[in-house]
Amino acid sequence: MKSFMRRVDRFCYTHPNFGIQNLMMFVIIGNLLVWLFGAMDTKHILIDALAFSAEQVFLHGQVWRLVTFIFIPTTGGIWLLFMLYFYYFIGRSLEGQWGPGKFTVYYLCGMAFNILYATLMWLLTGYDIRIDANYLNLSLFFAFATLFPEEIVLLFFIIPIKMKWLGWIDAAFFVIAMFTTRFPANLLPLVAILNYLLFCGGWLFDFIRPARVQQKSKTINYKKAAKQYYKEQAKRPYTRKCEVCGKTDADYPDLEFRFCSRCAGYHCFCIDHINSHVHFKE
Repeated sequence: MKSFMRRVDRFCYTHPNFGIQNLMMFVIIGNLLVWLFGAMDTKHILIDALAFSAEQVFLHGQVWRLVTFIFIPTTGGIWLLFMLYFYYFIGRSLEGQWGPGKFTVYYLCGMAFNILYATLMWLLTGYDIRIDANYLNLSLFFAFATLFPEEIVLLFFIIPIKMKWLGWIDAAFFVIAMFTTRFPANLLPLVAILNYLLFCGGWLFDFIRPARVQQKSKTINYKKAAKQYYKEQAKRPYTRKCEVCGKTDADYPDLEFRFCSRCAGYHCFCIDHINSHVHFKE
């Protein structure tokens, strides 16, 4: 996971124009349009034409289903407005924390995992799952709750609740869905969790590991590592270099750099990654 995330961070740094700005806004607009037109479609022809179907894609060439399934609303009326508001709020927050490129990669990976799972089930069992982006969008709650556990939001615009508790409620919903849905659709929540663990597993493991292990990682060989760090830096044309994106104080003299006390050793990060990197272990 760590090496994958470093590759993603480096890719986003070297391709600053990659990514879709305001991605969740496009997803929400698509959901609203499909809901409005679907309300006039009593036979659900529109929804059936947009949902992902491995059989329709690979046997009948309906390739638009590879994308359009993310625009299918899973509820309606006032509940849809509540849900889309939360999707927008959380999506924009994650995009602000990660950047458009990384958030786009997260969402595309979630789409790919859903498509891959549905396709494998069709090939192995012959069962053609019609999937939407329900669990993919709900996995955004997990990511937000991991990065901002103490953030307080107004549930239904009334009830103040911390995101970490909303994340647990989301987890309970996933567990219930796994036991109340027929196979193989009941494993779709696990697919969404895999996407979440791929991107946020490092932060999650740092959060739940024992405090004594965290303390050890803070103090182990810190002075020795600092001495070695400055000895190596004396031979280079810069003083600070971000371990994630590779920016240096020579190339970006106005950029702030900090050292992480939670990493094992002595590691420097720019201000953009000091709070979002995967911590180094011994």
